[in-house]
Amino acid sequence: MPSKELKNGLPAEVTMETSYIQNGETHQHSFEEKGRVVYMNNSYYIRFEETHEETTVPVTVKINPDGVVHLIRNGDQTMRLKFNSKERTQTNYKSPAGIIPLDVTTGDLRVSYYDRPFSGRVWVDYELHANEQKLGEYQFRLRFTT
Repeated sequence: MPSKELKNGLPAEVTMETSYIQNGETHQHSFEEKGRVVYMNNSYYIRFEETHEETTVPVTVKINPDGVVHLIRNGDQTMRLKFNSKERTQTNYKSPAGIIPLDVTTGDLRVSYYDRPFSGRVWVDYELHANEQKLGEYQFRLRFTT
């Protein structure tokens, strides 16, 4: 049972590492940000802002009790990815050029929690497809500590 403090939200140190392979090229990004962890409606929400040079992008990672993970980015491009290792999921990628329907195939999906201090890790490997064509292979690793 989560603590009362967690239901009200606790400050957290958040580290997110992403890597992807597109057109044979590998790209990697790493972010260390201050954020908040909230337990609400049986799910954990990790909220923070990625800093990109002079802009920030609000990010929410939602972890459902069934292990399904959502990654939500709200910037110039809006993306709501749903990771479920049991089934392929669909989303719409909203960019300045328009809306692109995407399929998300989740390979490896792991979530773990630790006590004192409350912390956790999320590990996701996935592929994105548009019109049945693979766009790339992606990974994201999230660590948070309250």
